Amino acid sequence: MLSELVCFEPGCRARFPLDEVIYTCPQCGGLLEVAYSGDKPDPGSLKKIWRERRMNNSPLDQSGVWRYRELLPFDGNAAGVVTLREGNTPLVNGPRAAAYAGIDSLVFKHQGFNPTGSFKDNGMTCGATQALRVGMRRVACVSTGNTSASMAAYASAAGLQPVIFIPHGNISYGKLSQALEYGARTLQVEANFDQILALVRILAERLGIYLLNSINPFRIEGQKSIIIEMLDQRDWTPPDWIVLPGGNLGNTSAFGKALRELASLGFITRMPRLAVVQAEGAAPFWDLMQSADRAVLRPVENPKTLATAIRIGDPVSWKKALREVECSNGIVARASEQEIADAKAQIGLCGIGCEPASAATLAGIKKLVSAGVIRSGDDVVAVLTGNVLKDPDYIYRYHTGTLQTPAGAPIKPTFGNNPIVVPNDAGKIAELLAK
Repeated sequence: MLSELVCFEPGCRARFPLDEVIYTCPQCGGLLEVAYSGDKPDPGSLKKIWRERRMNNSPLDQSGVWRYRELLPFDGNAAGVVTLREGNTPLVNGPRAAAYAGIDSLVFKHQGFNPTGSFKDNGMTCGATQALRVGMRRVACVSTGNTSASMAAYASAAGLQPVIFIPHGNISYGKLSQALEYGARTLQVEANFDQILALVRILAERLGIYLLNSINPFRIEGQKSIIIEMLDQRDWTPPDWIVLPGGNLGNTSAFGKALRELASLGFITRMPRLAVVQAEGAAPFWDLMQSADRAVLRPVENPKTLATAIRIGDPVSWKKALREVECSNGIVARASEQEIADAKAQIGLCGIGCEPASAATLAGIKKLVSAGVIRSGDDVVAVLTGNVLKDPDYIYRYHTGTLQTPAGAPIKPTFGNNPIVVPNDAGKIAELLAK
């Protein structure tokens, strides 16, 4: 299929070539998205090709993103692809988490199995590849953690110079250490995420730096592969619900776009419903969905949550996400710090583990089941966006009873697993374990 950049705004829909370095529409300021045209592929043939590629050892076929390259905006041109064998993330059953939420079964699509430990790799492989194709030498992003780790890795793999802007003092060291290790020039700015993004957009244009935040439409295209791969793994049977955390809402935009395209091309016969879960202290999208007027999102000026990956007060992709939630007859929920922390512990008891923001999915499912929105027998897939080791301090503080909300209130270790100090005495240890 042929592809081009198109303005998202219904009243504009201006069109631009793929190789133009723009992130928003120069005519109206709207977000851009990739649109496809030309002959539609045959779903049956592509399903067979994609399954066969799993057995091929070529780098493109070993990638859980580029394996599905016929639905990516590179018009069949596979030269110069930057890949670290991203994707290929499993579907994992979580029976204890399902029981905790009140449903019969629950499957996690765990993006923490990616090369840098988060879903960002699915989008970054396309973003870094596009940076090379348009001749850029430096790339930049604003990040609360996962984006910086992913961009640094892919930029370095591509021979590009990564420059990272992070909120000073508001990042997990587990994530920051990755960016430093992968060679990124890291600037800690005394501002929040939303303020820094506005700053970096100015710098990117002035200095000729390619921006790789989710405002970049090629990032969104790569993240579509999460849904394509999930459905491939399920033999193209859509679930009733796909539940995901909501921060900057790039994934919400990508997931809905993937589902709409797959449905229009005949890969699936029905659309799952999207459920987006935000943290209470950073829930502007939830606020928007409660409003009678959804034309304007009111930012949260000082977003606060320990789930740093979704600590976003002014999500850039909210208009796209709104379309996808409405098109899928979806819903937006929010969860407290206590609910997220307890849900994270329950996911851990399944032997799975995830970063705090990922656990918002289970917390949201539990609330939506209690409200009667999700039924106990529904087929539910929850997306875990990051690896358990992204924020180890959070885990230790929860289980030892020292975790506090951003406001300083204690978070109860409902399912705490505090380590015990014991003497060097086999008898006493055996007595302790016998209890």
